[in-house]
Amino acid sequence: MARPAQKDIVKALMARHGRTYCEELGIPLEKNTPSPLFQWLVASLLFSARIGAGQAVKGAKALFDAGWRTPEKMHAATWRERVTVLNEHGYARYDESTSRMLEDASGLLIERYGGDLRCLREEARGDVKKAQKLLTAFKGIGPTGAAIFLREAQGAWDEFHPFADNKALKAGKQLGLGADAQTLSRHVSRNEFPTLLTALVRADLAGDLDALAKGKAEA
Repeated sequence: MARPAQKDIVKALMARHGRTYCEELGIPLEKNTPSPLFQWLVASLLFSARIGAGQAVKGAKALFDAGWRTPEKMHAATWRERVTVLNEHGYARYDESTSRMLEDASGLLIERYGGDLRCLREEARGDVKKAQKLLTAFKGIGPTGAAIFLREAQGAWDEFHPFADNKALKAGKQLGLGADAQTLSRHVSRNEFPTLLTALVRADLAGDLDALAKGKAEA
């Protein structure tokens, strides 16, 4: 059977999985203001742990519902308070270490950038490698976490477009859509690119890549 055209694969991919994690978490990242940027940093930290994406989403929502949507409020919460919230919302395996990392990361953000990640953006000066290096200074944000952050943050920080993390690139290559960010970006508009990347990651996590490649996935 012939492989479906790239445009058909993209259409099916976006129909089935086209939702960013910021959208799922209710983070208005497009505002490019301190609180949404911090929330996405927190989510990226949680996604970096060796747990399911669904658990990370649940943990992030719980932290935000507790009112810890700014680095100041996250840092002011006690270690035990953060542990309790994480433990009660599916993040039990990493609750204690994650609580410490959230305290350290929010403290560094306050101390170095006045609580505003836009200052990190300015310091990076459009250099994606420097931005990744600066992000990894936050406890709990390694290379994977930095890539996750930039995957969706590029929608607001457009000087980093097109950026694609390794997980999205691997899925894109498997679907025959391209193995580099520039090639992948040609399939959608600039504004839709973070959604395409997240759709690729979601499809991989859902085990849908083979079906999409064969044109058998249902929207």
